[in-house]
Amino acid sequence: MIRTSARLLFLLVFAVPPLFAQTLPRENPVLERIWRLGNDSSQLQPLAQALFDSLGPRLTGSPQQKAANAWLVKTYAKWGITARNEQYGTWRSWRRGITHLDLLQPRVRSLEAMMLAWSAGTKGKKVEGKVVVLPDVTDADAFRAWLPSAKGAFVLTSYAEPSCRPDSSIKQFATRESFEKFTRERTAARDDWRARVKRTGLPVDSVQLALAGAGARGILTSLWSQGWGVDKIFGTRVPDVPVVDVSCEDYGLLFRLAQAGQGPLVRLEAESEALGEQPVFNTVAEIRGTAKPDEYVVLSAHFDSWDGGSGATDNGTGTLVMLEAMRILRQVYPNPKRTIVAGHWGGEEQGLNGSRAWAADHPEVVKGMQALFNQDNGTGRVQTIGLQGLTGAVPQVASWMAQLPTEVSGDIKLQIPGAPGRGGTDNASFICYGAPAFGLSSLPWEYFAYTWHTNRDTYDKIFFDDLRQNAVLTAMLAYLAAEDAVTLPRERRVLPADTTTKQPQSWPDCTPPARSSRESSR
Repeated sequence: MIRTSARLLFLLVFAVPPLFAQTLPRENPVLERIWRLGNDSSQLQPLAQALFDSLGPRLTGSPQQKAANAWLVKTYAKWGITARNEQYGTWRSWRRGITHLDLLQPRVRSLEAMMLAWSAGTKGKKVEGKVVVLPDVTDADAFRAWLPSAKGAFVLTSYAEPSCRPDSSIKQFATRESFEKFTRERTAARDDWRARVKRTGLPVDSVQLALAGAGARGILTSLWSQGWGVDKIFGTRVPDVPVVDVSCEDYGLLFRLAQAGQGPLVRLEAESEALGEQPVFNTVAEIRGTAKPDEYVVLSAHFDSWDGGSGATDNGTGTLVMLEAMRILRQVYPNPKRTIVAGHWGGEEQGLNGSRAWAADHPEVVKGMQALFNQDNGTGRVQTIGLQGLTGAVPQVASWMAQLPTEVSGDIKLQIPGAPGRGGTDNASFICYGAPAFGLSSLPWEYFAYTWHTNRDTYDKIFFDDLRQNAVLTAMLAYLAAEDAVTLPRERRVLPADTTTKQPQSWPDCTPPARSSRESSR
């Protein structure tokens, strides 16, 4: 047993000072407690581990998304927060299985590849076929004449990058002359490839449909994010043969082998299951207001994702911010003046469908909205808050920012008066009605090059210190908005003329959402 004096010495020497301090412009016990709970007992890491590692990606309509919706409701219930799943429509449900693509000739290599979302599989078989490049034809007639040659083959339909190094790396190490030459040649080659596709007389997705109709065994694509070794995993109008996205490096290998006439042969095993049209949901949590229950502060993030990775930074990080902010508010501010709602929207990747449907179905919330805070661009700390062209909201939002700890607000810039969102993410579903719906835009952390819509969008890409700060910021803004004696006005700026067309710009329309995959495909 350590004697008392020795124990005191140990504590003095080794005790760790608080990692996070805060400097409030003026004393506010609620803000102080939000800070402490957000930093001293953060739940972000266990929430992230459960959501991204165990539940995984949340492709719209998939069984995984449905399980994740149930997990959200259960998680909120543990915290004493009422939550529900609200159906907003239906979508085609699809279950992903394994994807194995192997090069068999002229040498053996397992390739990095994954089916596109909603792709057909190989029906429990391992299928083999030669690899051919989409031909360079003179016109649509020549393409139709070539199509029978696709039967039994895997057809390469994407441009093959000359290098899978990001430009930042090439620029750093190459001479200026070499870098400029490389970029000129690559631009010319990309233009040539686009012209090749255009000469088929068909857009890319219709080219793929034509190949499937001609009996192609599969279609190989490569949608490179321009970062190290990542692929963008999309699903569009997929034909009834497997469509497989191949990593930049391995796609280049197949392309060069086929172009050189060296007879590449591949084998594919791809499992998928089409489950038909299924209901899809928004998950909505609520802490009911006391003084003004029919006025609302909304915390907003889309919950669906593409399924190449785990949907961690798009938009699992936004989801976690809103979850954690609600957890903190339930403890610190259980009886808010205005009702606080967290909206975890479905179908954002298909056109903001979940949030647009919820706004259309809940005009009372849109009418009574005090403020909405939406976050949807990765793991970085919030850098800007756009006021979306709402000139009347400026004084109140500025007053909220002035009450935040300098550690939170110091690097944040307000975009005043800003411009309305035009469909990029879910706050556009509400700003179109004139509601005060603000975007919390974060530092990029190479979001578009490494994680956005890629198979590298996984737990390990999260930087939790920044995420913790975002959750604290969001909880503080929600508290201040809910408490404010002033209801935010909705005066909107007159938009300047478009710099290209010189025509007056209009605010975005509240277009009715697609409620089903059939509706979306029309």
